[in-house]
Amino acid sequence: MKMFIDPLYLMLMIPGLLLATWASISVKSAFAKYSQVRASSGMTGADVAAEILQRNHIFDVTVEESHGFLSDHYDPRSRTVRLSPAVYREASVASVAIAAHEVGHALQHAKAYAPLQLRSMAVPLARFGSYAPWIILIGGFILHSLELVYVGIALFAVTVLFQLITLPVEFNASRRAHAQLETLGLVSRDDAKGVRKVLSAAAMTYVAAAISALLTLLYYLIRLGLIGNRRS
Repeated sequence: MKMFIDPLYLMLMIPGLLLATWASISVKSAFAKYSQVRASSGMTGADVAAEILQRNHIFDVTVEESHGFLSDHYDPRSRTVRLSPAVYREASVASVAIAAHEVGHALQHAKAYAPLQLRSMAVPLARFGSYAPWIILIGGFILHSLELVYVGIALFAVTVLFQLITLPVEFNASRRAHAQLETLGLVSRDDAKGVRKVLSAAAMTYVAAAISALLTLLYYLIRLGLIGNRRS
């Protein structure tokens, strides 16, 4: 029995896979490198996060230590900045960069930054859309139901939209992080260069995820004849 591999699938998926792999390696490499460079301020990620929040008169956001490697995030529901152990405890350029970035999301929240609000509202749909489309698509193919397939594609399109909304949110948080660190004098000129490299590498992971999702959506749209009039 011969196995058929769709050339179109390979053509669209391989670039996305390579980009995602490169982005993942880059962010881990940048973090590893600048984790070894001590921040000139001597402040840990937790210190920097608390300082930025205080200097911006934001007193309803807490900073906590989370579990896992690079598990850093801001939770708008509980107004909590959660930092991974290395970022929370260490006084490195990498820790300062990531902590400031996550606080950047808290600053967005405090200023009612529209893209962040939109992304927060889209989270439940995105979570549902992360697994439901594939179940519906498989069901549609098994039952030969084009309607179910279309529903699956529509749901997957929601997750793609979520990935796209995430981009301006993350880029803006990084810009806020740079501005706060420099304006408040929390980094030296050399530190700032390292911060920029760490955050640029992290941003590429979001770009890679968005491109991969778009390419996957494009594949199904082409195969269904919705683009290029090529149904099979």
